[in-house]
Amino acid sequence: MTQYDVYGLGNALLDIELEVSPEILQELGIDKGVMTLIEEDHQHKILKHLDGQLMKRSSGGSAANTMIAVSQFGGKAFYSCKVANDEPGQFYLDDLLRSNVDTNLQQHPPEAGITGKCLVFVTPDADRTMNTFLGISASFSETELVPEAIAQSKYTYIEGYLVTGAASKAAAIKARDIAKAAGRKVSLSLSDFNMVKFFKDGLLEIIGSGVDFLFANESEALTMAETQEIAVAVEYLKRLASGFAITRGAKGSLIFDGQELVEIAPVPVKAIDTVGAGDMYAGAVLYGLTHSMSFAEAGQLGSSSAAQLVTRLGPRMKIEETRSLLEQLERSLASKASS
Repeated sequence: MTQYDVYGLGNALLDIELEVSPEILQELGIDKGVMTLIEEDHQHKILKHLDGQLMKRSSGGSAANTMIAVSQFGGKAFYSCKVANDEPGQFYLDDLLRSNVDTNLQQHPPEAGITGKCLVFVTPDADRTMNTFLGISASFSETELVPEAIAQSKYTYIEGYLVTGAASKAAAIKARDIAKAAGRKVSLSLSDFNMVKFFKDGLLEIIGSGVDFLFANESEALTMAETQEIAVAVEYLKRLASGFAITRGAKGSLIFDGQELVEIAPVPVKAIDTVGAGDMYAGAVLYGLTHSMSFAEAGQLGSSSAAQLVTRLGPRMKIEETRSLLEQLERSLASKASS
């Protein structure tokens, strides 16, 4: 018996989302479309420059968004992270609990420090650019792990951003080993193009002898395989994971189930904001894989969920919306089975 469907670990970040033009990013010297780590004073300067602009605040971080998605679909999720004993940290904990996600923060009181923050810039083309100050999250370590929860989870989900720090990378590897020793499955998200570009060796350390499921978008997969050919990237990822998903934006996604590569059709929508689309996709797929869906069915749920998410601002949907998407898929599958 297991207590949780998915145990996630990652950087806890208070998201501050702003809509900006590409010209503003250029003016601020910000690289568009990627995540860049910056210092707190730099973050303050950016915010001062954009003073008076509408900003939306929410608890975030890639793996947190994914765990909340798992919970919204009806799964049981646990999230290990690190926040400070400040107002943003309390906001973060309260939001996790409201989302029915268990966390190590219930067991380990936050320390003094500064909770990490991520400036999320959304441009009119629906692209997202992130400038991140990790704050106390930079000291995420094995201390934040809850081994008994890992051992009682069907999947452990590791956020690729953890590769940037020695202690956080060691924690990711420790979580992987605990899960494998307990006979559980391990999943990794490559998280961001820059993580693959600058930290490929570290990601390979986390992967070790192989993970059970790997998430990547097309640019991450191509960069990981050091190729421009998607077919070559597919063959490379087969050496790293028993199964994987490659998201391709408007072209849909590819899922490898260990035997067959399945093409998941895109759901045509007008994208407003792609923030959190990959996180939502991962949450939907992990929910599906832990609730008796086939890889193809889980991919369909991931595709429809990510498509719905990008039609509005922010990295999350309401629980009623996620449940509605799940019900639609279940009705469709039941109809096909009876015909």
